Amino acid sequence: MKKIVIVGGGAGGLELATKLGNTFGKRKQAAIHLVDASNTHLWKPLLHEVATGSLDGGIDELSYRAQAYNHHFTFSLGRMSNLDRDKKEVVLSAMADENQQQVLPERRIAYDILVMAVGSQTNDFGTKGAQQFCSFLDGRQQADTFHKKLLNTYLKANNTASHQGNFKLNIAIVGAGATGVELAAELHNTASELAAYGLDQLKKDQLLVTIIEAGERILPALPPRISAAAHGELNKLGIDVKTQTFIQEVTQEGFVTKDGTLIPAELRVWAAGVKAPEWMQGLGGLESNRVNQLVVKPSLQTTLDDNIFAIGDCSFMLQKDGTPVPPRAQAAHQQASHVYKNLVRLAEQREPKDYIYRDKGSLVNLSRYSTVGSLMGNLSSGSMMIEGKIARLVYVSLYRLHQVALHGYFKTTLMTLSGRINKIIRPRLKLH
Repeated sequence: MKKIVIVGGGAGGLELATKLGNTFGKRKQAAIHLVDASNTHLWKPLLHEVATGSLDGGIDELSYRAQAYNHHFTFSLGRMSNLDRDKKEVVLSAMADENQQQVLPERRIAYDILVMAVGSQTNDFGTKGAQQFCSFLDGRQQADTFHKKLLNTYLKANNTASHQGNFKLNIAIVGAGATGVELAAELHNTASELAAYGLDQLKKDQLLVTIIEAGERILPALPPRISAAAHGELNKLGIDVKTQTFIQEVTQEGFVTKDGTLIPAELRVWAAGVKAPEWMQGLGGLESNRVNQLVVKPSLQTTLDDNIFAIGDCSFMLQKDGTPVPPRAQAAHQQASHVYKNLVRLAEQREPKDYIYRDKGSLVNLSRYSTVGSLMGNLSSGSMMIEGKIARLVYVSLYRLHQVALHGYFKTTLMTLSGRINKIIRPRLKLH
């Protein structure tokens, strides 16, 4: 029986493991093995909502072990540290608990086919002080940590504001991509909700949220008209947007720009740039680029080993027009489906097909205030810009499609109903 190992349980990796488990695993045609450093999965585009408390991650997270049990694959908790291509084995680091007591030793998992789907992390470009003084939102744990920090900072600021009428709470975000823009809008919503729950000494105009972007406009990966629409919505909320502003250092007081100006901030978030994890650089002698992504052929097989695939943010593939496949959730979803089809073709001793990225459009959710975006991608031949309630409905449907891929239509319907009920019986904001 062939062994197919998938490292990384993000959107692409988990969808692929589930689909392979439901077919190859269920029929005993292959042993499917998923590896992840966490016990649970949370759709990454939701992390900014977990960070602000708009979403309770404990409700929406999915247990890898439960998913494995229900869909005929095996799950191993562990962080990959190396790859032995000669022995065709994935090496997992030893794991320790909070008291530094070993829980699991170093382990090796054999594979016939390996799929790397470990995603990406924020790239601080080596900026001085970024790691020490900034919060990052690369995973559930970081989002939870930021949420606690946000509540404590707001509690302190609310108390100070009750004694100082001119007090200002500054929160600054570096990076005006989707994460930075959506986080800024959610922070504005959080301020309103906290005031409703009794923290009302800090008035709305005393919270100053700033977005700092090195480029000429926000949402640089999206069409200019969407960028302009989102910028207008942020202005309405009183969010300060600074473009063409380069950060050279981060301190406890805030962000220092290239010209020496200090942008004060009690809470500092770095959400600019992405890269694959450092340990992937030259992993197993495979070809990688300067941001640690594994270079793949159009079939999504790595350039130096046809038995190893890479999908999602940790892979790098040039399209026919010379541009790379963008690091988006829709690309990871498409690539997971394509690798599944290619694995079927290989099992039937047929040649794998080339992957073609199809841009379905992009949406940016500005909390409860607005949603803007475009549908039908391929902007050169025209696309349809949408905003407001229609855009919000489409945005939510993207998450529902992810849930359908993992659970099927019936369970997703029940989960949707459960979510509606929770909105009625639970606070509008996670307050702890």
